[in-house]
Amino acid sequence: MDNISSIVMFTLSGLDESWTNRLIIFVFTLLGFILTVVLNLTLIVIIILQRSLHEPMYIFLCNLCINGLYGSTGFYPVFLYPLTGSNMISLSDCVLQIFVIMTYSLCEFTNLTVMALDRYMAICRPLHYQTVMTRVTIYKLLIFIWLFPCGTTGVSISIMLRYPLCGSHIDRLFCQNWALIERLACQEDIVKHIVNGSFFVWFNSLVAFLIFSYVKIIVACWHSKKNQHKFMSTCLPHLIALVNFIILTIFDGMDSLFGPRDGPKVLGKLMSVAIITISPFINLIIHGVKLTPIRTQIKHVFQQIQS
Repeated sequence: MDNISSIVMFTLSGLDESWTNRLIIFVFTLLGFILTVVLNLTLIVIIILQRSLHEPMYIFLCNLCINGLYGSTGFYPVFLYPLTGSNMISLSDCVLQIFVIMTYSLCEFTNLTVMALDRYMAICRPLHYQTVMTRVTIYKLLIFIWLFPCGTTGVSISIMLRYPLCGSHIDRLFCQNWALIERLACQEDIVKHIVNGSFFVWFNSLVAFLIFSYVKIIVACWHSKKNQHKFMSTCLPHLIALVNFIILTIFDGMDSLFGPRDGPKVLGKLMSVAIITISPFINLIIHGVKLTPIRTQIKHVFQQIQS
């Protein structure tokens, strides 16, 4: 039986492609990386420089873009490198990639949850909004957005590395989450189940809060045209981003945990890439197009560039 100390390299079986296919993937991936970085930086700079956008909703949107930038810079370079040569990845690089991808995904979810809280307070508790959503509250929420993902991912990876591994083949394009490594473990104990169960409860608590928030928001908007307009202009982009993220996460997670160990995994490979590439694009497009202040500032920037 191989021990964890003896396995220092993994084979990414998902990269067993011809050089022609690798070149095509490389070119499109590189273009996606450049476009994602440019668009995220554009929104971040616009929100930072425009004082009129220094409101909780836009601060959390800026943080969402920062997270998209973090996930992209952590994913694309490590993903692009194996396309130019061997499909081998070291244990340390694999663990680092898992940490980046998982913290990015969880941070995306916690950020969207906090944005739901902000919209709930703005629509359902407008008289208390200014007293609740203070600068101190915003700082605390931003810390929570990053601390929860980093803490849960760090603990999970630490537990994962305790177990000896019986294999070194990962049938994915990259090291996307710890479930893929867990499936290579030769043994497990109750500690892993306790920790995973605790995270499951925490995660579903956030999901329950999201459902509660949007039920209350929809009820509040049902009888008020003013709230309906506010919902369509501010909540709808967030809701689209949230639904997109949840759908991609569920399909990817189910495939990682319960998908076949052998056989074709085309869907799994596509979903694993989609969650890190499509979500940032959708966030940027729907918020940039639907939110009027953001759209106005983007038009102003392009007009200045043309002149």
